Amino acid sequence: MPIDAAKAIAAEPRSAEITWDHKDIQLYHLGIGAGSFQGKDNPATDPDELRYTLESRLHVLPSFATVAGAGMGVVGGLSAPGIDIDLAAVLHGGQTITLHRPVPVRGRAISTSRVAAVYDKGKAAILVLRSEAADGDGPLWTSDAQIFVRGEGGFGGDRGPSARAEQPGREPDRVVERAVREDQALLYRLSGDWNPLHADPEFAKLAGFEKPILHGLCSYGITLKAVVDTLLDGDVARVRSYSTRFSGVVFPGETLRIRMWAGEGRIQTSVTAVERDDAPVLADTIVEIA
Repeated sequence: MPIDAAKAIAAEPRSAEITWDHKDIQLYHLGIGAGSFQGKDNPATDPDELRYTLESRLHVLPSFATVAGAGMGVVGGLSAPGIDIDLAAVLHGGQTITLHRPVPVRGRAISTSRVAAVYDKGKAAILVLRSEAADGDGPLWTSDAQIFVRGEGGFGGDRGPSARAEQPGREPDRVVERAVREDQALLYRLSGDWNPLHADPEFAKLAGFEKPILHGLCSYGITLKAVVDTLLDGDVARVRSYSTRFSGVVFPGETLRIRMWAGEGRIQTSVTAVERDDAPVLADTIVEIA
């Protein structure tokens, strides 16, 4: 069996030093659409957008943690002992980030990664790949990536949690739309996710898609930026955790419709693709805030 759950979970955690600076932050922000905020006269130089793109004013969107060190936590997890899988069968099923303090613009940290769980969903397996980053001042973030591996279930393991976030029974407090550029995936992948599914049409067809799809984590970052800019007055430090389930694909060139419901200590969102009759993109999406 390509996945030996017991062996993968028992494997020693892997640690590596990761570093980043303002260039990595700026590239990530551009990869999720910073500088192209719709509805402004001069979006690229608007002061609110320069917080994402100009080094002298830079702050860090917390979802940057998913690509810090070129996403070594996920890469390391997929090559862990007990795991031997076909990349074409892999999809990102969900993502959670917990922030222990704001991410600095320049950093050097130790990232420790391990396979935290392997769930049996019948026709597929889900790997929970956990990465924890800490620097000299202590913990920075914990990241859990849920990786969906088609064709690797049915081994008799635990099915895992299946809790869903019930959508509020009222109209959203805010609804915004964000256009995804045709070249968005090509730019986003420069932050470290080189899966050809997001660039190579032939590979995308082998994986069952008519053309390359956008990275789920790109939609994830676009959504968090929209929440921060719309309901948190641009204050990235208020984000305590951010979780989602990837419920559908996005094709470059489409438009994301982001619905937001503000509650006590959290903001819930729902994300759909406008051009495909509001086809689901992100579900069970919660931003815990201070």
